[in-house]
Amino acid sequence: MKYGIVQFTSDRGLAPAVAAKAAEQAGFHSFWVPEHTHIPVKREAAHPGTGTEELPDDRYLRTLDPWVALSMVAAVTSRIRLATAVALPVEHDPITLAKTIATLDHLSGGRVSLGAGFGWNVDELTHHGVPKGKRRAVLREYLEAMQQLWSQEQGEYHGDFVDFGPSWAWPKPVQQPRPPVLIGAGGTEKTFAWIARSADGWITTPTEGEIDDKVALLKRIWKDAGREGDPQIVALSGKPDFDRLARWEQLGVTEVLFGFPDEDADTVAAYFHRLAGKLGLEE
Repeated sequence: MKYGIVQFTSDRGLAPAVAAKAAEQAGFHSFWVPEHTHIPVKREAAHPGTGTEELPDDRYLRTLDPWVALSMVAAVTSRIRLATAVALPVEHDPITLAKTIATLDHLSGGRVSLGAGFGWNVDELTHHGVPKGKRRAVLREYLEAMQQLWSQEQGEYHGDFVDFGPSWAWPKPVQQPRPPVLIGAGGTEKTFAWIARSADGWITTPTEGEIDDKVALLKRIWKDAGREGDPQIVALSGKPDFDRLARWEQLGVTEVLFGFPDEDADTVAAYFHRLAGKLGLEE
C-alpha cells in the first residue's frame, strides 16, 4: 500500500510546487489537488459535509486550477505522481481538456492520475451547461471521448453530449490507453457499477465512514463486470491509525492520502518528514 499527500489548494496557501517537492523528498508516492472553477453565490446544492448550502471552508471559493498547479509541481519534481482529488472534467471542453492532460502526462514522463468527480455542486455544473440529472452520463462520454484522442491516431466520438469526427491530436499520454481514471464519490452500488464500466478505481469521500463492506462490494461488482485484476482504491485519512491502515491494506486499499497543516514551507516539510517516519517511508 502506498501513501500520498492531498492539498486543499488556494491562492492564500502554500504553493503546490513547494508542498509537492517537500512531499517527494520525504518519500511520498503522489500529490493530489482538487478543483472548483467557481462557486455560485446562490446555490440549491447542499454540501455533502454540512448538509446545507453552507461551505465548511472558504478555500472552496479560492481553489487553484489543478492542471496549472500540477504542471508547476511537475517542473520541480521527478518521481511523485501528479493527481487530482478530484477534478471536474465536465466543466471543461473535452477536446481541450484531453490536450491538457496528455501534455502534462507527456512532459512529466507518465506521472498523471485523473481523479474525477461527478460534482456535488450541481449549481456549479449548471453554469457550465451540464443538464440537470445528466452529470454521470456527461462524464462517461467525456472520458470515452478523451480516450479516443489519447489512444487513437485518428480519434472520433459520437455521443449525446460530445460529438466530433476523425481528428488528429498529439501529444499522446505516455500511459496508454489512458492515464488511470479514479472516481471520487460515495461508495454505493450505483457508483461502483459506474466505476466497473468506465474507470480504473475509487477514491473515498471525506465523509466516508468504515469502508470494509464497500470495498468488498466494489470488488464483487468489478469481477461481475468482467474486469481483470483489482480496482485501485484510494482512501482519504486523517492522522495515521495503524490498526486501520493494516486492515485497509489487507482489504486491498492501494493508496492512502493524508492532508497537512496550512502552514509555512518549513513547518510543512517538517510535518511530512515526521509523517513519513511514522509510516516507514524511505527517503
